[in-house]
Amino acid sequence: MGRKSLKEGQQKKIIEAFYSIAIKEGIENTSFGKVAKELDMHPSLVVHYFSTKEEMLLGLIDFIIASYEQIYEPEDNNVNSLQTLIEVLNNIFSRKWSCYIDDSVFYNCFALIFRNPLIKSKFKEMHLLLREWLRNLIQNCVDQKLIKCEDPRHAADLIFLISDGSYYFLSMIDDPIDYARHAEKYRIEAFKILGFDPHHANQ
Repeated sequence: MGRKSLKEGQQKKIIEAFYSIAIKEGIENTSFGKVAKELDMHPSLVVHYFSTKEEMLLGLIDFIIASYEQIYEPEDNNVNSLQTLIEVLNNIFSRKWSCYIDDSVFYNCFALIFRNPLIKSKFKEMHLLLREWLRNLIQNCVDQKLIKCEDPRHAADLIFLISDGSYYFLSMIDDPIDYARHAEKYRIEAFKILGFDPHHANQ
């Protein structure tokens, strides 16, 4: 569809405004007019960068991907591969996901995969990227003989199957203590896939 890269500053501002409105009103209630008003610009300028709402939705998913990539960036660049892997796994099974992208916007977008093949394809791309990034971290640890894992790709897939299912369920739990208890249970199962002692992983 010739969708433009989000590298351009103006495009990123438009997507951020779209995201901001989606948090408050839901994706279905966003519009070119509301985005333009949010940015104090003429609607024609929004259309110049994103000619349809579908293009803007695809741009929003690119924005989600870029935000989630931050979960894979260690806070301390001096840590080794194993420490990075542990930190990433802890991030995956924490509330850090929602610090980057509002859950309601994420699931609002996800619901569209059942009606829009392009959005479905983009969502699949995102999930494959998340798995590939984790696979690379696991493979690095295997190569450095820090862990033993016969199939890093399969391990990454299983970990995200646990993560995806857990977040679907955890989104219905309001009590923070109950939430933490369930999240910890799922985190431990993820570490077990890699043969980790989960208590050691917390150190």
